[in-house]
Amino acid sequence: MNDRGRIPRGLHWRSSTRFIISTVTVVPVIPFILRNRVQVPQCEVQFWTSFLLACSAGANLLFSLPAGFISDRSSSRQWPFLAGLYILWLVIARILQGMSAAVVWTVGMALAMDTVGSDHLGEAIGIIFSTIRVAELLSPLVGGLAYDRFGSTAVFGVGFVLIIIDFIMRLLLIEKKVAAEYAAQDESASSPSPADEEAVTEGTPLLSKTDEASDEWINPPHQPDWVHTFPLVYCPKNPRLLVAMCFTLTQAVVLGIFDATLPLEAQKLYGFSSLQAGLLVAPLVFPNLVLGPLAGKAVDKFGTKLSAVVGVAYLAASLNLLHIPHAGDTASAEQRETAKLCIILAVNSIGFSIINSPAVVEQTHVVKQYHLVNKNFFGDQGPYSQLYAINSMFFCLGLSLGPLAAGALREQISFGDMNTVIAGLCIVVSILSYFYIGNRPRGLISPARIRFPTTTI
Repeated sequence: MNDRGRIPRGLHWRSSTRFIISTVTVVPVIPFILRNRVQVPQCEVQFWTSFLLACSAGANLLFSLPAGFISDRSSSRQWPFLAGLYILWLVIARILQGMSAAVVWTVGMALAMDTVGSDHLGEAIGIIFSTIRVAELLSPLVGGLAYDRFGSTAVFGVGFVLIIIDFIMRLLLIEKKVAAEYAAQDESASSPSPADEEAVTEGTPLLSKTDEASDEWINPPHQPDWVHTFPLVYCPKNPRLLVAMCFTLTQAVVLGIFDATLPLEAQKLYGFSSLQAGLLVAPLVFPNLVLGPLAGKAVDKFGTKLSAVVGVAYLAASLNLLHIPHAGDTASAEQRETAKLCIILAVNSIGFSIINSPAVVEQTHVVKQYHLVNKNFFGDQGPYSQLYAINSMFFCLGLSLGPLAAGALREQISFGDMNTVIAGLCIVVSILSYFYIGNRPRGLISPARIRFPTTTI
C-alpha cells in the first residue's frame, strides 16, 4: 500500500458515487458563429457546418483509441480526465475539441465503470447519456438566445464558466481506489469503505459458474507483443461484442439523422424560425431526462437483451409515426399539426431513452468476462478504457454517417419515407440483438461456443 500522507479534506463526498458521476456528466457548450462572426455566405453555412462537425468527429474517432490506451496504462484515471478537459481550453479548431471529447468520454466512462461496478453500470450510463442528450438538445437553444441578446461573447462566456466549474470538480474528484488507500492508511478504518467495497464486488456476479468454467473466454498463450499492448483486439472474435458495437453505430446513425433533419422539416412544414425549431427540443428532452436512468436501471435488473430488442423495435415503430404530421392550411390546423409533431417526438424520445444503456453494458460484460479469466493478459485494470475508446469511435462514426445519409435520403424521398428506411435498419438490429446480445435464446448454440481458428493473432 502506498503511503499517500495526510488524508485529504472531504474524502467521503469527493470519492462518492454521486459526485464522480456528476463530474463525468458535465458537458460544455461550444456554439457555431459562422454566419455573423466569420461572415460565411448563407449558401455555404451548411457545408462549413458539416465540415467542422466532420473534423470534430474525425478527431474524436482517431484519438479515442490512444486515449483509452493511455488511461489503461495510467495508475489513476483522474489526470488523463483532467488533461482531456485542459485541451479544450486550447480550442482553436473543432479538431482540438474532438480530441478533448475523445479523452473526456473514454476516460470518463472508464471512471464511471470503476466507480459503480458492472451491476449498476446501466443506471449510470442511463444518467450520463440522458444528461448528454439533454445538453446537446438544449445547448443550441440556450446558445441561440444568448447570442441573439448579448452576442457571441456571451455564448463563449457561458461555455467558459461551465468549463471552469467542470475543471474544479475534476480537481476535487478522488477515485474510489485512491479513497480506499486513504481509508486503509487510517487506523480507524481497518477495512475498505462500504461504497468502495460495493464498487469492487458489484462486478463479480457477471461471471456465472457456466461462463467461468468454460474455456471459451481463455486467450491462447504466446500472443505477439503488439497484442499484449492492445489486448482488446482479441475480444472482437466474440459475436456479442461485435453486435453490441453495431448497436452503438446504429444508435448514433439514428440520432445523427434525427438531429440533422428535424429542424429543416419543421421549417419546411410550418415556416419555423431557428428559435421555434429549437423549442421542439422540449418533447425530446423531458422524457429522456426522466426515463433514461429508469431504463438503465431496467438493464441492470433484467439484462441487456430485453432492453436492446424492445428498444430498437419500439423505435422502429415510433419513427414511422413521423409520416403523420403535415403542413396545415389554416392557423388552427397548423397548431394541431404542430401538437401532433410534439407528441410524436415525445414518443420517439422514449425509444431513445431505452437504447441508451444496453450496448455499453453488454460490451462491458463481455470484456469483463475475458478480463476475469485472463488477468495476466489484460492487467489489473483491464482494457476498459480501450473498450470505451472503440465504443466512442463507433459512436462518432455513426454521428458522421447519420447526417450524410440524411442528406442523401431526404433529397431522394420524403421525410416520412426516410424514417421508414431508418426503421428498417432498427428492425435488423433488433433481430441481431435477439440472437446475439445477452443470454442466448433457448435451443440455440451459444455464439461464444462457435469455434474459431486457434492460431495466434
